Amino acid sequence: MKICYLDAFSGISGDMTVGALLDAGVVFPELEQALTSLSTGATFRLEKTKRRGIAASKFYVDGGEQKAHRHLPHILKMIEAGDLPKRVKQNAAAIFQNLGVAEAKVHNMPLEKVHFHEVGAVDSICDIVGACFCFDALGVEEIWSAPLNVGSGTAKTEHGVLPVPTPATVELLVGKPIYSRGPEMELTTPTGAAIVSTLATHFGVLPPMSISSTGYGAGDRDFEQHANVLRVMIGDLRKAAESTTVSILETNLDDSTPQVLGYTMERLLEAGALDVTLTPMQMKKNRPGTMLTVIAKPEDQEKLAAIVLNETSTLGLRIYPAERRVQTREHVEVETPHGRVRIKVSGNGSYTPEYEDCKVLATITGVPLKQVIADANFAYLKTKR
Repeated sequence: MKICYLDAFSGISGDMTVGALLDAGVVFPELEQALTSLSTGATFRLEKTKRRGIAASKFYVDGGEQKAHRHLPHILKMIEAGDLPKRVKQNAAAIFQNLGVAEAKVHNMPLEKVHFHEVGAVDSICDIVGACFCFDALGVEEIWSAPLNVGSGTAKTEHGVLPVPTPATVELLVGKPIYSRGPEMELTTPTGAAIVSTLATHFGVLPPMSISSTGYGAGDRDFEQHANVLRVMIGDLRKAAESTTVSILETNLDDSTPQVLGYTMERLLEAGALDVTLTPMQMKKNRPGTMLTVIAKPEDQEKLAAIVLNETSTLGLRIYPAERRVQTREHVEVETPHGRVRIKVSGNGSYTPEYEDCKVLATITGVPLKQVIADANFAYLKTKR
């Protein structure tokens, strides 16, 4: 599978995305022809530049039909009328739809009444359609993203001076991993947030991949702290292992009963925790206690934290990110004397019967669990001869 990894250590905007993808190999005249078909009257430029010594491409949209604002149906008609591949039209429309939903919630109005200011401008429309065209031109099947650097401080908008990230950007990035580092300014724009929140299917650290091309898209300014670029990496994920960012939730408990801890563990696993452990420990004042540790998807972090706070006696949690790397794996079914059992097989050839399958068969047949597991292992080994 061909993927594009967005390394947004300096945030992400529409023009940075297009510039990076052009830098990674998209043919500029083909993009220019596609965007011209939108009939906005705009012209397009691609310039080579540097940010803190890093060579990058800067994409510009010049001129075009200027309007104070546009409504969603108008923008969708522009996209549909363009001479664009079907997938490009679908992705661009989905991005603007998500933007519309975010704006509608922020301003508490029906979706059909939402009008776009900055994002409805010709340059933003061309940035979004251009990004979708470039992903398609590179044959990208999935988009992955690093956690997003959103910036800090304030930004001037049509609604006045707003805190960074702006309300629409926050709404678009609900459930996505973000952080703030660098100069006090907007690093992730609503356009960039809309692109990545709509199209990216995975967020986390760089997955194992075979890189075929890279590209750097330049932001408007050249910072002292870091190169103001968006880096993209295009490559093959076919035989890669899973590598994602997870949230670790921990708390030390010395006054919760075993019943409460067992119940809390069950609730956390039912709510989507990747793993839950209870570790005996000696706490202050020589009290025996337990450390509760939860491994969670970043988007489930707050939900699981609420369960811990509600179900246990703790007054606080430690939460921090960690990298989770898991080998590729598949399930193979085998026939045993007691019934069918799924065998989990990892990329390096190791295997183990699924406990729940073996447990069910042991309960139904009355055969000891250890015998069911042994027979499942034997059945799998016979398939490998």
